[in-house]
Amino acid sequence: MNSKPRETDSKVRIHLSFYDRVKFILLFTVVFLVLVWADMAGDPELSFNSALTSNAHRRWWIFLLFAIEFIRQTHFLIAELAAPYHGIWQRYFGFVDRQIRRLSDWTRFRISRVIKTILVVSLLSIVLGAIYKETPVKALFLAPKALWSALPVLGQLAFAVIFVIIQFVAIFWFLSRGGIDTYFPDDIKTRFGDVWGQDHVLERIRENLVFLENPESIEKLGGYVPGGILLWGPPGTGKTLMAEAMAGETGKPFVFVDPGAFNNMFFGVGILKVKGLFRKLRKLALRYGGVVVFFDEADALGNRGVMVNRGPGSFASMSECRGVTYLSADGSSYVVKESLTNGFVMGAGGSGGGSGMGTLQALLTELSGLKKPRGFFNRIVRRALGMRPKSPPKYRILVVMATNMPESLDEALLRPGRIDRMYRVGYPSKAGRIRTYEGYFAKVSNSLEKEEIDKLATITPYATGATIKDLVNESLIMAIRNGRESVTWTDVLKAKQLKQLGPSEDVEYIERERHATAIHEACHAVMAYLVRKHMDIDIATIEKGAEYLGLVASIPPDDQFTHWKSEYEGDILVSLASLSGERLFFDGDNSSGVSGDLESATTIAGLMEGHWGMGSTVSSYASSRRMEIGAPGGQKPNDTKNEMRRALADRIEDNLSSMLAKSEEILKANRGDVLAVAHALETHKTLSGNDVHAVIEKRRGDVVNGEVYATPENIAALEEYHASALIAHKEHRKPDIALPVL
Repeated sequence: MNSKPRETDSKVRIHLSFYDRVKFILLFTVVFLVLVWADMAGDPELSFNSALTSNAHRRWWIFLLFAIEFIRQTHFLIAELAAPYHGIWQRYFGFVDRQIRRLSDWTRFRISRVIKTILVVSLLSIVLGAIYKETPVKALFLAPKALWSALPVLGQLAFAVIFVIIQFVAIFWFLSRGGIDTYFPDDIKTRFGDVWGQDHVLERIRENLVFLENPESIEKLGGYVPGGILLWGPPGTGKTLMAEAMAGETGKPFVFVDPGAFNNMFFGVGILKVKGLFRKLRKLALRYGGVVVFFDEADALGNRGVMVNRGPGSFASMSECRGVTYLSADGSSYVVKESLTNGFVMGAGGSGGGSGMGTLQALLTELSGLKKPRGFFNRIVRRALGMRPKSPPKYRILVVMATNMPESLDEALLRPGRIDRMYRVGYPSKAGRIRTYEGYFAKVSNSLEKEEIDKLATITPYATGATIKDLVNESLIMAIRNGRESVTWTDVLKAKQLKQLGPSEDVEYIERERHATAIHEACHAVMAYLVRKHMDIDIATIEKGAEYLGLVASIPPDDQFTHWKSEYEGDILVSLASLSGERLFFDGDNSSGVSGDLESATTIAGLMEGHWGMGSTVSSYASSRRMEIGAPGGQKPNDTKNEMRRALADRIEDNLSSMLAKSEEILKANRGDVLAVAHALETHKTLSGNDVHAVIEKRRGDVVNGEVYATPENIAALEEYHASALIAHKEHRKPDIALPVL
């Protein structure tokens, strides 16, 4: 690729702009007309033509200047169009230009500025001399006197203009306040030792702090100091706490930017806030040697593209079992995702928001413009005097942003030079959860053993720092409510149940509905116990909540990051257990409460068949949909080879039907365990995972004595009670037999 030729290498002269070509001619014209006006003002009887003729004779030098400038511009024009003329001129007269180019750019700029200033002052003195009827030199000194005499009038005009401007400035000034809090080093007590469960992220952050405090360590090797960090991950994982710890560790001021600080009904206020913020940051950086600024919920800054905010979808109604809770983590997350987006289940969407494109662009400009000259005197006055502006100091500003929606951030914001490093602050590992529990429990009186804290960390696999803190506090409230000052293991379990399920609505089912709900959840629990070894039952309940009639929740016993076909098949079997179980125990009848379970099973089966490579076809349904090439499908031929290419919905239905049949067989073989778990749920309403296991394994649990379900007599009593409840269900009446007391 050829570069643009330099002026010295060009065969013709570089073209002048239109303004550069006519600016002096315009200046001479204005001066001449002012002189004509001055003569007419001194002699009211003098006509314009007479004044024009008189000035043309008396001030002939102006026309000489006109002629010189015309010849100069004609020379430039010919040199721009005719290469031979330009070549001859450069050969015989170009030594002047060559001598001038030996000077630096700023020296030539200053010389040009001095010549232009002398020309303007000279013309001004001539004009003033004509107005005052004095010599040009004397008139130049009389000008300040005239200006002083006109100050009252000029002051009135200035006051009127300034008064109007001040009204708008005051409004925008007040609107641009707020949303930005500054904490000085003495105000911040947080250190890295106060951030638990995120050691892998803290280690990387320490590198940024080393460069902030000692930038020479990387600059002397030819690098540059990273300017920004993005912390992204689920809410409550400690992103804000990390930012505070950064400021505390470095002893620098901490500036917190509220998510809605730049939102305003008036356009331009957000831009003013951005500029005011960075003006404050530069001052703090110079005073303290650095500053940490934290943008919480950075996605509120806006996006220049089209962003779709997924609306609050709901896939659980009051007539449904909370079917997601017993799924594996990966499976439940996909159920939620597909329920809220245009996936297999239902669609939801909305329009994007943010603080506006102008605000974002102002922020991008400020992040990239920290090396630009600053100050009015430095940028304007020094340039006017022909002086080079001073380079700005090296501002040590560490920009930290946090968000749980990294996909909504503008790509220009995340480019190197603005936000250089991005760290995911995810859910703490089990070791991190143990450390976090130990840290918060150390602040309150408790009687917990290490084994109990380890168990608590196991049964709360997705607990964040915020949820752990809240659970410890709720446990303390439970203890105080019971008249104690020390937290016990029982308090912790009750607090966990309250936070996980929410407060029950304290309503009582009628007998036949209570039994049906218990059977429904017992089928989930027994199936989960039998077929899913990668998950442990955490809790089972038939207490009615705000969004569920009952539920069975499961948790992973270990931190697992890979999931297999057999595990998802187990999830489907547990989901379908409610439908097959209700049909098995209620003579083919089933309730509307299985809708959520069917939704979960269908979603998982669809993802297995079309996304995860766990079905009969190889191609990805997601890719086919994106490329608009259609999914593998067709009619239902008898050909075995083509049978694998049937429509996705048909394949999903076949898989679910076979799974439903398998689920019914398993429940038939374990009918007694289902009735036993249902009886325990009807008796106690809520069971821990250990109690569910105890009932099935016929041993003692925390609350329930599962040994009573081992005797044939008690099993017979449960069968008799179920038969009575089944008749009551069909006839819509109260069962003849009360719930057995074993």
